[in-house]
Amino acid sequence: MIHIDQTKQIFHLTDSHFSYVLKVHQGKLLNLYWGAALAHADLDYLVEAIRPGASFELTEQRTPLELPTMGTGWYGMPAVQAQNADGNTLTALTYRSYRLLPHKPDLPGLPHVVDPAAETLQLQLIDSLTGLEVIVSYTVSGGGLTRSLSFSNHGTQPLTLTHMASASATVSAQGLDVIHLRGAHARERQLVRTPVGQGTYAFDSQRGASGHEHNPFVALATPHTTEDSGQVWSMNLIYSGSFLASAQVRETGDTVLSIGLNPAVHQWRLESGAQFDTPEALLVYSSQGFNGMSHIYHHIFREHLCQSPWNHRPRPILINNWEATYFNFTEEKILQIARAAAQLGIELFVLDDGWFGQRDDDHRSLGDWYVNTRKLPHGLKHLAEQIEALGLRFGLWFEPEMISPNSDLYRAHPDWCLHAPGRPRTEGRHQLILDLGRPEVQQFIINMMKETLSSAPISYVKWDMNRNMTEAFSAVLPPERQMETQHRYMLGLYHVLEEITQAFPEVLFESCAGGGGRFDAGMLYYMPQTWTSDNTDAIERLGIQYGTSLVYPPSAMGAHISASPNHQVGRVTTMQMRGDVALSGNFGFELDLSRLSAEDRVTAKAFVNRVKALRTITQGGMFTRLISPFEGSNYAAWQFTYEDQVLLCCFRKLNEPNPVPHRVYLKDLDEHAFYRDEAGHTYSGAALMHAGLPMTFFPQHDFTSYVTVFTQQKG
Repeated sequence: MIHIDQTKQIFHLTDSHFSYVLKVHQGKLLNLYWGAALAHADLDYLVEAIRPGASFELTEQRTPLELPTMGTGWYGMPAVQAQNADGNTLTALTYRSYRLLPHKPDLPGLPHVVDPAAETLQLQLIDSLTGLEVIVSYTVSGGGLTRSLSFSNHGTQPLTLTHMASASATVSAQGLDVIHLRGAHARERQLVRTPVGQGTYAFDSQRGASGHEHNPFVALATPHTTEDSGQVWSMNLIYSGSFLASAQVRETGDTVLSIGLNPAVHQWRLESGAQFDTPEALLVYSSQGFNGMSHIYHHIFREHLCQSPWNHRPRPILINNWEATYFNFTEEKILQIARAAAQLGIELFVLDDGWFGQRDDDHRSLGDWYVNTRKLPHGLKHLAEQIEALGLRFGLWFEPEMISPNSDLYRAHPDWCLHAPGRPRTEGRHQLILDLGRPEVQQFIINMMKETLSSAPISYVKWDMNRNMTEAFSAVLPPERQMETQHRYMLGLYHVLEEITQAFPEVLFESCAGGGGRFDAGMLYYMPQTWTSDNTDAIERLGIQYGTSLVYPPSAMGAHISASPNHQVGRVTTMQMRGDVALSGNFGFELDLSRLSAEDRVTAKAFVNRVKALRTITQGGMFTRLISPFEGSNYAAWQFTYEDQVLLCCFRKLNEPNPVPHRVYLKDLDEHAFYRDEAGHTYSGAALMHAGLPMTFFPQHDFTSYVTVFTQQKG
């Protein structure tokens, strides 16, 4: 995996998917190559081509630095920059040594890829004037490459870290497209693909969360790359806070791809003798298009990132009462819905917002985590036991990171929220954000969660976070450390999540942030699934789930059947369509089951039985995209492959007059084998992949779907 030529000072990190080649040249650490796997990595001839184009140009302008810094001849965005006690930001890093570890060390306090058997290369660079040491760690794992930085101050004066990119790499190809996932609340992770152009293409979050607007993922692709062919270079930041991702086209035509903490809101004061670790970045290269890239990400996230015991367990089919009742419910109404759920074979009831304090609307009571006895007069334990007696498990909604100004907690601790002295405290959804950088706030949340989860038979937690940061300053930090507030918040959150998930390993945790506003690998480390979007409309979900799958596996996506007309867009769709879209994720219901028509009850029960039969495939199978709902397409299709079964899911948005016979082409089948669908039709693998399946199976109305399982025939 890691080959070292000590004589030529070349480090070759490789597996069957990629090679990543570093070289020390004149004390600088160069990134010579990132791309398809190479058998031999002596790329010294590339170094000979690095020369200035004119007498007044500096060589460093054209040097593919692995850790570019500003002020000594590099004029792009720096990966590393530190301000010293004199006020200047010149940082000159020189290679000093390497270590090869037989394992992958943990990254204390931060989520990270876990692969104890993988070798790790650590390279030491030093700024001899200031005493700044940077250790760059690389691990080849699961088809990808992880990279993180550790800073130490060996000087006598404090330093301020202003740029701390977890990854920065040169892609030596030209005319590339940049790909990322953008959106907003209720339309998260829409696929964007555009020529990277000249200069810098950048996007970020400054919100204290990875955000609805941009996901912490960026990729470059050759212009004609498709789902199944072409080259892709990509990075994903394993972090849940503010980030910056960029693609910088250099004067050489090469593109520098980088991702890391956002310097607009992140700085860190590094005292003499202190250490600071960046979040980890995961780098994935694919020569087999976007599906090839996704397969690697999905594998790593399921096998080496998510630490929950639920990661490989069948996820329960749930009913959430939110869209059925919102805040307006009673104990009897909850039990009424639960009884209907039990009759359908549903396995888990989730009580959403409104069960605590005086929480009759979103104006009050966040922070007052005691039972609202007016709604639940017999308490939480009694309700949970009543629901368990019906044969369902019981789950509960929390928003532990928030505080309402109208709450007992705020009246007792008004300084516990993020705020700037003398400035108004900006409210979002009538709430403020607790300062999780403070140990006493962390302990309050830990104690509250432990007490509540121990008070009743609670099997599931929906962990929500419904607003982004404003006035991101802390009452307990000195002025020179205020730019650390956002990152200290994230470290505090990760500490809380570690404590709670370790204390309650049998509880299934699902993260949520106003829907999909914190759908990232950092949260996935602690919680095996995330509420994909508050938008539950089946047609909208085609794009949201398709875009999300570019990086994250369907086993991480919450997907529910909700009411029709849909509460977000008002669209009317059949339960069959809504269910066929939802079964591709962690399946559930979000509507009043007690008010279903007789026809819909039959359909709902059929879906419950079908999902129980299919969830091994959808949660453990290899997910492959077939037809994109983006780019104006009226169709969408994808498949799951698990052992000898292939689950095909096809969707059509609008009916068409005199339709062209569109075809769907399955992938990754055995050309020489035969596959039988659920209707008894048998096809050769070669025919399904190359001749395709004509999509004549849709009913003659809008918003239709078709789902079937192909089973490979023996012999």
